[in-house]
Amino acid sequence: MKKNIISENEEISARSDEELVKLTLQNPDYYRVLVERYEEKLLRYIMRISASTREDGEDILQDVFVSAYKNLNGFDPDLKFSSWIYRITHNKVISHYRKTTARPKTVTYEGDNDLLNILEGESDLVADLEKKYTSGEVMDILSEMDERYREVLVLKFIEDKNYREISDILEKPMGTVATLISRAKKQFREKLEERSQTIIDK
Repeated sequence: MKKNIISENEEISARSDEELVKLTLQNPDYYRVLVERYEEKLLRYIMRISASTREDGEDILQDVFVSAYKNLNGFDPDLKFSSWIYRITHNKVISHYRKTTARPKTVTYEGDNDLLNILEGESDLVADLEKKYTSGEVMDILSEMDERYREVLVLKFIEDKNYREISDILEKPMGTVATLISRAKKQFREKLEERSQTIIDK
């Protein structure tokens, strides 16, 4: 009878992602550790960038993990595993919605942290966000933004990815990423101002 080496090794959770990839290639049991490590954060990421329902998000997530497992032999050790699996997720979201004719109109935010607190980490947005918008209102604004801008904001300020990681995930040069983030912040600020003006006019 094959032993479950994961249950016998209490130190397995301390292994790096890259170490777990190597171990998974020797024994598939280790893949479960990677799945458990990423399933919740990837599901939130999917729902944030795509405005999908939780049910659709879980379907996409399952496809992500199946695809990642099948392509594990091709994992580039020079790339962080987190960037690699976020890239797969990004591509699966695009692929999923190319096959559908309708998309939900609202962005879903699920998490323990206040979205405003996360976005306030960028100093040049603090002044705008001090207007005391609720997380729900901010998510409404994100849902109105161009998808490419919404995604870079999610990656940078919610998923806390650096420029190199975003470059790897989106497969775009870092200069392009910097431009996208700058334009995304500009569009976000414009949406805030539009919303403020609407409130004043009422």
